[in-house]
Amino acid sequence: GAMRAVIQKVTKASVTVGAEVVGSINRGLCVLVGISRDDGADDVEYIIRKILNTRLFASEEGKKWDKSVKDMNLQVLCVSQFTLYGYLKGNSLDFHVAMSPDKAKTFYEDFLAKMRSVHQADKIEDGRFGAMMSVSIENDGPVTILLDSKKRD
Repeated sequence: GAMRAVIQKVTKASVTVGAEVVGSINRGLCVLVGISRDDGADDVEYIIRKILNTRLFASEEGKKWDKSVKDMNLQVLCVSQFTLYGYLKGNSLDFHVAMSPDKAKTFYEDFLAKMRSVHQADKIEDGRFGAMMSVSIENDGPVTILLDSKKRD
């Protein structure tokens, strides 16, 4: 299995469901998370470690690519995104590789709980699993990183 994450460095980001803002952050990372049907604890551990520790921010002294979310004590907004496991068949999307919604909901909630336990719980925001969400992202840089836990290092 492999979890997928699209990590975007943001100056601000928010998720709205209907008229309600369900999650919002200032400076930090907005992470779109895709869960495949074979994912397990090692995939979660890897993706969380990379989200929190990859050096995507400049230091106070202006040195580029020097500090991580963890170093800077920044926020993370996670958005579950099963379309990261959409495969094209002609012009149609097929989602058979994605984890089924019922299983994925529990898996995703565990993923969030784990991230909160290794960072600071109040720094981790979230969308609403399975809802139609409007995601507003102010990408800083722009800096966008693709992560796939299958290609672990």
